Amino acid sequence: MHPQVLRELADVIAKPLSIIFESSWRTGEMPEEWRKANVRSVLKKSKKEEPGNYRPVSFTSIPGKVMEQLILDVISKNVEEKKVIRIA
Repeated sequence: MHPQVLRELADVIAKPLSIIFESSWRTGEMPEEWRKANVRSVLKKSKKEEPGNYRPVSFTSIPGKVMEQLILDVISKNVEEKKVIRIA
């Protein structure tokens, strides 16, 4: 889903997305489309003819990124509160 569509329909899709996020959290599964990436080659240097001048860039689903960030926030908070990782 394009980010502009998400912004324009935020009020309409917020509740359905929250239901999907909650279900994903409980089951440990994300919708398959959210896990797929669209990989493109992006020119990193000037000579287009040389394959080594390209790098792969992955475009992933916006709702998938939001879900990943929610999970990261919960894990980070837990790690911090329980002092799981000690900084030497």
